[in-house]
Amino acid sequence: MNRADIPLFPLSTVLFPGGPLSLRIFEPRYLEMVRDCARNDACFGVCLILEGSEVGAPALPAAVGTLARIVDFYTHPDGVLGITVEGGARFRVLRSRVRDNGLVHGRVQCWQDEPVVQVPPEFGLLSTILERLMEQAGGPWRDAPRESYDDAGWVSFRLAELLPLLAHERQRLLESADPLERLALLRDALPRFQKA
Repeated sequence: MNRADIPLFPLSTVLFPGGPLSLRIFEPRYLEMVRDCARNDACFGVCLILEGSEVGAPALPAAVGTLARIVDFYTHPDGVLGITVEGGARFRVLRSRVRDNGLVHGRVQCWQDEPVVQVPPEFGLLSTILERLMEQAGGPWRDAPRESYDDAGWVSFRLAELLPLLAHERQRLLESADPLERLALLRDALPRFQKA
């Protein structure tokens, strides 16, 4: 597992491996970060905010986050820069510091990719639910290959993105290194979302 020093972007949301995230960039520290990442084809880290807010003073980020690679730039109608990122490897922050411009930097250790694990029969309903959600939501996964729905890691991450979970629940799913454990947590949460 490799170590790196990367800028961290604390957010009130969780980015999952392989998942998309759209961001509005307007603070000078993040405009500079995006410029540097684009120039050097580098990633930054997305971490859930534990204390603080997205704007203003540096926030306290969670210790586990996801590498974000910029895949698109655009300008919003109000002139604000927009970017779309895709989640890469997960990482653990070993130590962090705040630079003079307020940007948090972290020394991180990246996690190895999980091995592909088949969705066991007892979790087959989750794959079916995900397919239905994808049909309704559309987006980048609408045309996902059929075999993706047999991959426990992929199914668990996509469900974690689409189900109306709380931020701390998403963070717990991100921090789980076992795709079958993630599927079990999602299965146990399902009754909350069923209509009476």
